[in-house]
Amino acid sequence: MRDEETTPQTATGTLSPGAPAATRADAAAPRSGPAPWTLRLVAIGLVLTALNLRPAITSLGALLEEVRDGLHMSGSVAGVLTSVPPLCFAVFGVMAPRLARRFGPGAVVCAGMVAITAGLVIRPLVGGTAGFLAASALALMGIAVSNVLMPVIVKRWFPDRVGSMTGLYSMALALGTSLAAAVTVPLTDAMGGSWEAGLGIWAVLAAAAILPWLPLVRSRATAHEPSAAAQPQAPEIRITRSRTAWALACFFGLQATAAYITMGWMPQIFRDAGVSAGTAGVLLAVTMAMGVPLAFVIPRVAARMRTQGPIVVFLGACGLTGYAGLYLAPSGGAWAWALLLGISNCAFPLALTMIGMRARSGAGVVRLSAFAQSTGYLISIPGPLLVGVLYQHSGGWGVPIALMAALMVPQMAMGVLAGRDRTIEDES
Repeated sequence: MRDEETTPQTATGTLSPGAPAATRADAAAPRSGPAPWTLRLVAIGLVLTALNLRPAITSLGALLEEVRDGLHMSGSVAGVLTSVPPLCFAVFGVMAPRLARRFGPGAVVCAGMVAITAGLVIRPLVGGTAGFLAASALALMGIAVSNVLMPVIVKRWFPDRVGSMTGLYSMALALGTSLAAAVTVPLTDAMGGSWEAGLGIWAVLAAAAILPWLPLVRSRATAHEPSAAAQPQAPEIRITRSRTAWALACFFGLQATAAYITMGWMPQIFRDAGVSAGTAGVLLAVTMAMGVPLAFVIPRVAARMRTQGPIVVFLGACGLTGYAGLYLAPSGGAWAWALLLGISNCAFPLALTMIGMRARSGAGVVRLSAFAQSTGYLISIPGPLLVGVLYQHSGGWGVPIALMAALMVPQMAMGVLAGRDRTIEDES
């Protein structure tokens, strides 16, 4: 077991015993780092940003039936709507490394928060499906680039606290996810039952997340942001030749498939089983809320383990049990299935932690994060759409739930491979 909080590290990763003497001497030499206020501001920015990376999705999941009725969507079109998030994450996530090199990660995340705010404001105001999808895509574009750059910012600003800082923003992400799922329906009822108001209110939280990044954007030309030029230069990495990168991308994609099916369709599963709309939203909130404590604990535990396979298997087993419960007794054991699927969904913070651990350098983390997340989200696109089609044409949830359970098996296999103690630099 490794303690990542106490292991000496350079600006880009942990020093191995066989590191060149010059590198070790450079790491041991005193060096000026960011001012304490800057690190605090970055930490606040990470937390507020993470809070906004899922409400645009889970608030829609809680009101999906009302949105379908209001915009006259069929089940298949609603399935397309639930597939839009991973599609946008795959397409726009690829842009993040290039934008970060040109403008800096902080500036790109700030722009992402602006895009989320604008999308959430515009989305309730349009009157048709096409406009709704376009506004959603704008918000999801901001989420996509922020998704990719969060591990990069952690590695750059907090290289000796990757596990704890990943846990912190993962916990905030889970909190924002569950909060939106839990309170969107009550807020909608309190505002007169308008689903437009229930979705638009989340723009306020997104606007607040812009503020911490503004000083960093203004000071980007100064030395406040750690300079990539001052860090040890990594060799050119051919990411597509790394088996670990591919395993991590597949693991990320399969866990994203499960997560977006859950966020998009689980409330409807419970409502079709006779659960009220409000309770179905709370059940989704419970599922998401499980990630609040576990998203903080799992990255810290994973960072201290040489291989993360045992955690992958445990999370997968919880998912399989939860799906079995949804199939056999969706309403009778609803709270238990929500808890188990919430535990299973914590594969997401585990994947983020492994992105930071499977590369030695900051440049390696940028490339691995972009590759694993973009490829992973691309893999996840068909899942929610297929569930919608199967639900519409099979007349029930038996076949879709069987599909969800079947996908958990390769997710566990890919996670075990991605969790092996090696880096993409070793394989390149």
